[in-house]
Amino acid sequence: MKQCQVIQEIEAVQLKSNVPDFNVGDTVCVHQRIIEGDKERIQQFTGTVIARRGGGLSETFALYRFSYGAGIERVFLIHSPKIAKIEVVRSGKVRKSKLYYLRGTSGKASKVQEHIGPGKEAAVLDNGSSAEAQPAT
Repeated sequence: MKQCQVIQEIEAVQLKSNVPDFNVGDTVCVHQRIIEGDKERIQQFTGTVIARRGGGLSETFALYRFSYGAGIERVFLIHSPKIAKIEVVRSGKVRKSKLYYLRGTSGKASKVQEHIGPGKEAAVLDNGSSAEAQPAT
């Protein structure tokens, strides 16, 4: 057996199977395990995905958030055992694979337009048509 085959088998065991499907531009909430002494707690970090890179066990993604007057950017390993859960808060509509232009922006300048999928679009139309059908009093 070759060395690269052995490495691939070891990495395949360590890959997570419950990673949600998210892309650049999405707003995600990462639940990270923090160990302080003998205690363990979970800390959340919510931000916009500005980059994804790598593949397999070493795949990473970068989140950007502007809070308390400063821009914060953090890079997470997708398959790290310290990450308890990744939640997709909202899906973003972007045309680039790297959103580095969001660095240093705040307020409306750092917003990404929300992507409305086929399921959400029907719900919006249903709510709008039912509101128009009701008589105004």
